Amino acid sequence: MIPRPGYERSLQRALGRNPVVALVGPRQCGKTTLARQILPPDHLNYFDLEDPLVAGLMENSKTLLEGLKGLVVIDEAQREPRLFPVLRVLADRPQNPATFLVLGSASPELSRQSAESLAGRVEIIEMQGLNLSETGIQSANTLWQRGGFPRSFLAGNDSDSFDWRRNFIRTFLERDLASLGFGMSPAAMGRFWTMLAHYHGQTWNGNEIAASMGIAPNTARSYLDALEQTFMVRRLLPWHTNLGKRLVKTPKIYFRDSGVFHALAGIRSPMDLLMHPKLGASWEGFALEEILQCHQPDDAYFYAVHSGCELDLLMFLQGRKVGVEFKRADAPKLTRSMQTVLADLDLDELWVIYPGTRSYPLGEKIKVLPLGECLGSSGVSVV
Repeated sequence: MIPRPGYERSLQRALGRNPVVALVGPRQCGKTTLARQILPPDHLNYFDLEDPLVAGLMENSKTLLEGLKGLVVIDEAQREPRLFPVLRVLADRPQNPATFLVLGSASPELSRQSAESLAGRVEIIEMQGLNLSETGIQSANTLWQRGGFPRSFLAGNDSDSFDWRRNFIRTFLERDLASLGFGMSPAAMGRFWTMLAHYHGQTWNGNEIAASMGIAPNTARSYLDALEQTFMVRRLLPWHTNLGKRLVKTPKIYFRDSGVFHALAGIRSPMDLLMHPKLGASWEGFALEEILQCHQPDDAYFYAVHSGCELDLLMFLQGRKVGVEFKRADAPKLTRSMQTVLADLDLDELWVIYPGTRSYPLGEKIKVLPLGECLGSSGVSVV
């Protein structure tokens, strides 16, 4: 098991200052493993709602929970929507004797109940798969190829990892979507998800996808919303500013886990990846997720002008504007686009991230950085 100290620290801090903490993220990313390190699963205060017996007891949740003290863990909380109003009542008790840790995969009901019933009482921590600060920079290529889901990354070989991811996708389509409250055809969503892999790292074109599938554009948008809410896809919004230029105003689409993207694209091995036409887009998406998880910006966008000038990532970090370009090249060089973006957006810094090992300046405020150095090779906090 790979330690995840960043999430452990964040979780402990949140539990110390809030009556309710929600740990959310995709299935199989390690939420339950982390919770069981804090409270053993055989403890009387641990409730797993995937267990039918426990789920039946939770029908009388107020009676079951109101006498408990200390930390109470409720796993797969989205299975019992009636739980959230009860948690609001219990969290508002004077000198509340219990703190509640709620685990769940995203669903419309979980999001709505958290916003409505627990507003002002809950702190939400979003958990993702493994990242380079946890696996080490020496595992970068394996993590990129297999993705961050622990069982995929730790598989005995590439074939086992690929098979696990294909089974994960099938289970997600056939069981998880329905259990999370998304009433969509598994076959239609599977076709959409596979087609979306062709748009990884590109701007969203819902009309084109809808026409290819023979569905309405609004239906395609609802499919994208479902994948975004379940942490499968990131919709990176464009930065709008009054520069007197024709800006791109359509979001870019990225798969949040590179291994899932590779499974849907049929990439089974490192050689398949190196030969694939989406090689550059794959590395860009992988590096983008690592940067966002590491630096946790206040806001993040991309910037593009129809004339061709663009910036892969614009981050607002504690009052500073940092631009990021991702280049899968041996030695990235200064381009006119970089100089234009630096001036147009008045950036404090522009990082050019590449998979090499040496950092060097390209110009004033512009520097080339290896991905590991940008994350902090000695190990950085995830959250």
